[in-house]
Amino acid sequence: MTGGPSIIRKPGADRSNLELTNSLRSNFLAAQQDYSPPQATTPQSMTNGDCKETSDEDKLSSRPQVSIWTTRHGSDYYIPTIDWSLSGLAEEPSQYEITVKLFYLPGTAVNDRAQYTKDAVELVLKELGVSSIDLLIVSFPGMSFEGDCEWEADKKNSEQGNDEEEIATWPALEELYNQGIVKKLGLAEFGSEKLSRFLTKVQVRPQVDQINVKDCCNVPPPLVQLAKKENIELLTHNDCTDILPSGTLRELLGQGVRGAGVLSESKRGLHGMKGDIKPNWVAKYTAVVKDRGVVENKGYFAVAELKE
Repeated sequence: MTGGPSIIRKPGADRSNLELTNSLRSNFLAAQQDYSPPQATTPQSMTNGDCKETSDEDKLSSRPQVSIWTTRHGSDYYIPTIDWSLSGLAEEPSQYEITVKLFYLPGTAVNDRAQYTKDAVELVLKELGVSSIDLLIVSFPGMSFEGDCEWEADKKNSEQGNDEEEIATWPALEELYNQGIVKKLGLAEFGSEKLSRFLTKVQVRPQVDQINVKDCCNVPPPLVQLAKKENIELLTHNDCTDILPSGTLRELLGQGVRGAGVLSESKRGLHGMKGDIKPNWVAKYTAVVKDRGVVENKGYFAVAELKE
């Protein structure tokens, strides 16, 4: 998120799906500019000594080749290229509170979540140059915390998601905890009934429950009581659960004026990677300097699968 222009936040657009898409788009543009040779100004681009406004066709034709600003390692495709030599934090890792929130996206196989979890944590560790993180929160698909009041939100939440799949996913997080790579585990969008059922089925209990109370305003009293009883910290957030829909990702990587030009588009006759793209997971990370409460590093990793 630090690699491009400042993120533009429109009024009311503080939910992290917009933050994610804006930062991805800015990062693609910055990489295209950084890795492309400067283009000389031609007479056709000047009128009476002034720069003529660039048309959409000119923007598409001047877009640099994808191979210049992206990297392929085997079957992995990095968009854009990541310069790991620029990674790391300014101070010692002990000076930071590092939090990672991992979004498992809809339509992905539960059996793949263990690898998703491992890959997400490894990428963040490499980016920040650390050996462990303080808190890993997971967000499961189909979960929300919305309603006309906190009681209704808590009741609706009890029937959302899939208990069996969520419990089957948890051992992957427990393994990272037992290895010391993650110091605390957390959940997102678990109401009192969901959380109560979950606690009876896992070995390493979550220490954090993060919920969005934007619509219902207050934390449900039953959840507050359960959290106190089980010594679980309640946190609030304003993240969007469906953080990266496949249509949004295709638009970001497509051939449109605001796209990155990575995917092909037969309608325009423009070439690129062909196939259906399916987002698998998104990891949001923050590194906060403990004694100053300053966010020094914040960003996202998003991973998708291209089925040709």
